[in-house]
Amino acid sequence: MEAETDHDSAADVGHDLEADRTTAPMSEYTVRDVAVGVVIMAIGLAVAFGVPVLIGI
Repeated sequence: MEAETDHDSAADVGHDLEADRTTAPMSEYTVRDVAVGVVIMAIGLAVAFGVPVLIGI
């Protein structure tokens, strides 16, 4: 006797299975998106390195 297989999985829930698959690196981005990323990176670097330097002074 062959067991029935349920083809509905959690991966299928909420997704359009007929649509082409896209991931974030494949998505288009603008110069503004890059600028926002650079600003966020600068703030993160300032916190990561600036705060310890200021506390050490």
